[in-house]
Amino acid sequence: MALQRDDVVRTALRLLDEVGIDGLTTRRLARELGVQSPALYWHFKSKRELLDLMAEAMLAEALPPDRRPEPEHWPDWLAADARAKRAALLAYRDGARVHAGTLPTVGELPAVEAQLDALCRAGLRPRTALRLLLTIDRYLMGWVTEEQAWRQDAEQREQPPFPDEALRDLPLLREAADTLRMTDHDADFEYGLRVLIEGFRAEVAREAQGGADPLA
Repeated sequence: MALQRDDVVRTALRLLDEVGIDGLTTRRLARELGVQSPALYWHFKSKRELLDLMAEAMLAEALPPDRRPEPEHWPDWLAADARAKRAALLAYRDGARVHAGTLPTVGELPAVEAQLDALCRAGLRPRTALRLLLTIDRYLMGWVTEEQAWRQDAEQREQPPFPDEALRDLPLLREAADTLRMTDHDADFEYGLRVLIEGFRAEVAREAQGGADPLA
């Protein structure tokens, strides 16, 4: 039976959980599929393209392709998308590192267009709407990258970071020690997400009133 692109991507995702992104080589993937490395390049031109396809597959598990964002509820669906993407990336070892630097595939572009359309109907210009999407996406990628690294380090750490005695003479840090130690990833992620979205509420209001783009 001929090798199918979906088989390559599914096998790559399984290997990712086993060996991590640094161990995921095309040679290792080809061996797992029982083919020679050149056979893989019928399905993707480079490892970068493979990572794009893996990232698309990860998010497809969490985000329905036919989701239809509503202009009047843009903060809600932006937040819901970010939460779903975070969960999807956390479900895989090095999920954020796989997604970092990827571009939307051709299959993902209609969903991006639908989001832009909703944001523009809410009052944003296309350029600002895309900046909003990219800002949240990059916050998400950075957050999950740090979160996954922190979780991996925590498994090897013999004691909690920043012991109480180290904070004895630092009253402000001592009061915020739970945040410093990242004891509640969900709450900290939600705080940053809320601040970003609230900032863009002001941008929506300004552009809806005809304000000029200061970065245009």
